[in-house]
This record gives sequence, C-alpha cells and structure tokens, in this order.
Amino acid sequence: MPIVGGTATATLDRIEKLLTASPSIEPSDAVKLSAAQRAIDKRAPFHRDRNSMADALIIETYANCVRDKTSSGTRFAFVTHNKNDFSVINGNQKLPHADIAAYFSRIKSLYFINLPELLRRIEPSLVSDVMFELSWTHEPRGLSEIRKAEDLLFHQVWYNRHWGLRIGVQEGRIKIVEKETYPRPRGARETVQRDVWRGALKAARRVEREYGKKNLGPWDNFEWGMINGKLSALRWVMGDEWDMLDT
Repeated sequence: MPIVGGTATATLDRIEKLLTASPSIEPSDAVKLSAAQRAIDKRAPFHRDRNSMADALIIETYANCVRDKTSSGTRFAFVTHNKNDFSVINGNQKLPHADIAAYFSRIKSLYFINLPELLRRIEPSLVSDVMFELSWTHEPRGLSEIRKAEDLLFHQVWYNRHWGLRIGVQEGRIKIVEKETYPRPRGARETVQRDVWRGALKAARRVEREYGKKNLGPWDNFEWGMINGKLSALRWVMGDEWDMLDT
C-alpha cells in the first residue's frame, strides 16, 4: 500500500507541475457574454439539459484565442474527452458539434477527442518516444523478495562478525570463560562465555550449510561496505532507521 500510495502522489505532483507551469488564461467579459448567449440560444454545449456554463467558457476562450490578430501564423488545437458536449451527435464524434464547427478548420484550428491523435498529427515519432518513456517503469519488488535478500545480507554480516570473534579466540585476544562479568574491568581482556561460544560455532555451521561458504566471504573493504550498505537500505525500506546493522 505505501508503494501504491506513493505512485499516486507522484502522479498528482506531476499533474500539478504541468498545470502550474502553463499560462493561465482568464475569460474576458466578451467571452463571458458569448458563453451566456449560448445558454440563451440553447447552442452546444447547452444542447443538453444541464448547466454547461463552464464548458461554454472553455470553448469561447479557445475561439477568442484563435481569432486574436496577434496569433497570425499560429496553429491551434482543441482537445477534449467531453464528446457529449462538444462533438457531433449521432455521428462521427471526431468532428465538432455543428454549433461550434465554425471555430475549426483543416489548418489553423483543429479538433481532437484524444491527445495521442493530436501528437501524431504534429510529430508522429514523438508519440512513440513519449509512450515508451512513460510506459517503461521499474516494477517494485515484493515484500517476500526484499525479506529474502535481507535475510542473506543479515547472515553474511553475522558470519563475518563471527569470524572476527573466532580469530580473536584463536589468537588469544579473546578468552573463553564460564561466566562473563559485566561491566568488564578497564584494561581486562575481552571474553566470551563458553555456552555462547559453542552456540556461535553451531550457528556458523548451520549458516554455512544453508547459504554456502562461497556466499559468505571473505571480502575486501569495498565489498564489505557494499554489503553493509545494502542491509541498511533494505532495513530502511522495511521501516528501520538508517544504519541499522544489528545482528
């Protein structure tokens, strides 16, 4: 659910950026009067039994832009999914309703009921490139797959820490005792309790059987850092704080 919610939030953020980056066109008084006249005359988009003032303001604002003398040489396109209010009734819905047909032509002002058709008209190759870019995504991994990877990394880190303990015992730096004393006196040699030591040796053999020695090191400093970093990252994804490397 957090992944799905995050995807929805990212989509809404993208839409907001697109809208806020575009220039806002306020309807003029003339546009408002033209829209009101449409309502009085029952012309599209008022041909249906509903309040269509917002739609009327949209189409009249568009028409005003097309008629603007400063737009000479500029081509326009009106794109809408609202075929019931703007398209031909009981006919080819790719054509504008007769009540707004005068606002469109074959060159300067085009009418579309979906964006891909417009983009293909402008630049056919663009549609393929954009669709590929927008449809290609990394599929998030499932929780079971993440936990499996975290489990291997956990045991890799634990096994290498175990070998640090084992080498310390073999070299005499760490003493095996029947009962550890805490806190350890200052300057005293590091110790490990005998039953803990035996349990660690038994656990190490089990890890070797389960994961295979070839997957348990040894590693150089760079590889060791990568393994710790991966474990920290996966634990962060599952709710732990960063740098949580306890084993």
